[in-house]
Amino acid sequence: MRIRIEGHDLPGRPGAPQAEQLRLGGVHVGVQRKSEVVGRVPVHEDRAVWELEVDTREVDGFVDVGGPWVHGRPGARFLYLSWGSVDGDTFAMFRRAKLLFGDIPGQLLRAAADGRGTLVGRLGLTDPDGGPRCARVRPPDLSWTLEW
Repeated sequence: MRIRIEGHDLPGRPGAPQAEQLRLGGVHVGVQRKSEVVGRVPVHEDRAVWELEVDTREVDGFVDVGGPWVHGRPGARFLYLSWGSVDGDTFAMFRRAKLLFGDIPGQLLRAAADGRGTLVGRLGLTDPDGGPRCARVRPPDLSWTLEW
């Protein structure tokens, strides 16, 4: 199954409340693949986009997902967006956001698993206090659609 995560309103954009502090700290956000954070994007960018391939299988009439991008146990699977400070090749993670598959409408997940398009998740990456969005992100802060 193809998934695209589109993040906007990064917390280091000009004029954001914590922008200067986050930029000076070399803060980036990326998607976690197993224990490695890849596709890292600096917080001052306009947007962040990650494209993933996720394995699917049918379990008791439901779509289950797996693969190196997917974390959690059956029935509670999710993707991680991880925040960290970058210094050379070192990424020091300090915060993560969870995008739960259980928050995706069933018909969208099924259609994406059947190859009828790309599952697209859109979210703002700044929390209400102006920092990096973390913890569980759920609708309406995260919207899911199916696109060709």
